[in-house]
Amino acid sequence: MSTAVAPDDRAVVRALVSLKVRLLRNGLRRSPGRAAGYVLGTAFGLLIGLSAAAGLVVLHGRAGAADAAAVLTAGLTVCWAAMPLFFFSGDESGDPTRLTMLPLRPPALLRGTLLGSLIGPGPLINGLLLAGAAAAAGRGAASLTVAVAAVPLTLLTLIALTRAVAAGNARVLSSRRGKDFAIFGGLLFAVLVQLGNLGVQSSLNGSGKGVDLSVLHPYASVVRWIPPVAAIDAVRSAGEGAYLVAALQLALTAGLLAVLLRWWLRSLQDLMVTGDSSTLVETSPAASTRAARGWRLLPAGRVGAVAQRHLRYAWREPRAKAAIFTGIGMTGVFAVLSVVQGWGSVYVIAAGGLMLGLQGGNLFGMDGSGFWMVAATLTTRQDARDELRGRVLAVLAYGLPVLVLLAPVVAAVTGGWGDLAPALGLALAAFGTSLGLGCLFSVYAPFALPADGNPMRNAAPGQNGVVMANAFGSMVGVALCCLPVGALLGYLLLDHHPAWPVLPVGVLYGALLALLGIRIASRALLARAPEILARVIER
Repeated sequence: MSTAVAPDDRAVVRALVSLKVRLLRNGLRRSPGRAAGYVLGTAFGLLIGLSAAAGLVVLHGRAGAADAAAVLTAGLTVCWAAMPLFFFSGDESGDPTRLTMLPLRPPALLRGTLLGSLIGPGPLINGLLLAGAAAAAGRGAASLTVAVAAVPLTLLTLIALTRAVAAGNARVLSSRRGKDFAIFGGLLFAVLVQLGNLGVQSSLNGSGKGVDLSVLHPYASVVRWIPPVAAIDAVRSAGEGAYLVAALQLALTAGLLAVLLRWWLRSLQDLMVTGDSSTLVETSPAASTRAARGWRLLPAGRVGAVAQRHLRYAWREPRAKAAIFTGIGMTGVFAVLSVVQGWGSVYVIAAGGLMLGLQGGNLFGMDGSGFWMVAATLTTRQDARDELRGRVLAVLAYGLPVLVLLAPVVAAVTGGWGDLAPALGLALAAFGTSLGLGCLFSVYAPFALPADGNPMRNAAPGQNGVVMANAFGSMVGVALCCLPVGALLGYLLLDHHPAWPVLPVGVLYGALLALLGIRIASRALLARAPEILARVIER
């Protein structure tokens, strides 16, 4: 019996570094659209990083510049710590489980991954930001000397932090429940970041005399002793002549780096020698009984069976959950922004109707290659109509309750209780119209979902044009089709009539357009089923 021989550690490190380079290079070769998007995104990120770094350099010598540098570094630390939790599947090189079956020693795997993580636009942009922060906080030759060590030390600590978090939670984050957590947590994190951004902007501009950095001092006085922020703040300490304090701050960050590397190494060892029990699921008879009772609410026949299958997709498929809760989260963000910026209106709930209705814009995408079994059963127009009805019913089953429950919440946030009824009517009209148009786009412009299950990607490579046409076509179509309801609302408001009739009119109008879309799309579904199958399979 032969045994695998572990390769030389230096060869492993070189191989992992070259693997990261090849991943970046081969990613540009998949399609011209992907290459162009990557290049433009990288250029835009570098432009933002250079602009932010230049802005920090301009702050050099101003009161509060060191506080701004400390707060910025703290924000970067939070982002790097949260990134693997919410975007774990977005970086394949950050998943250590892909290499655990290879005969590699954990120390060599750690060193190779750490060096490979320094390659790419992300570390470069963050290096620019940290260099700008050090320039803002520094003063004199002593600060420059400390900055030469502080910036690389901070960048290494941030990378070790994100890799240690990813390795320590790899099996949880790669499971279906972990991906669900990433969806909910990512949306919550995005909302909190936006709210924090608004709060910081209002605080900095609150005096009406330009940017006031003094408001950052209470926060900076707390975070400047927390590594790796302490390393950047050591530049300020050295410039003020507190060399012992600067040495202590650098030592704190170096100590954190050592702890993170140790945690990362221990996690890699556990991944290589312990089994994965995340796929073992225990089911109870009581849970199965409750689920069976819930499905009885659906109609009998093909419509109910199709709706049940689609609802199971929506519950078990992370990409479906990401789309659903993105619609809910975007509606909440619109409502909060409208209040913060002074134009609060309950009518932003109409955006929720549109966003939730867009879930019907690619009804066959989640089927993938399994759509051939559906296509084989489509023999009559009634079969096609029932298939579309079932899928639309599934979207209604979760979209309609969410919209009805979300409307009072938005009214409470914006204080627009008097306009709740017409706003909900407009939202329901947009929701129904989106479903009707979604049936048409599902038949005429379907697209494949990525096979890797990444909830942060909404389409397979090479189909971005179809996705854009589908999404923008739906939004423009809904805006045009809902003009009659909007005109009625405008007439009632301008003539000071009660606007509550918009609610029943919106319900009827949305239902009518949804049924009309199903009827028209069912005629084309029979003829276009083979083409739909070809489009929803990722190549």
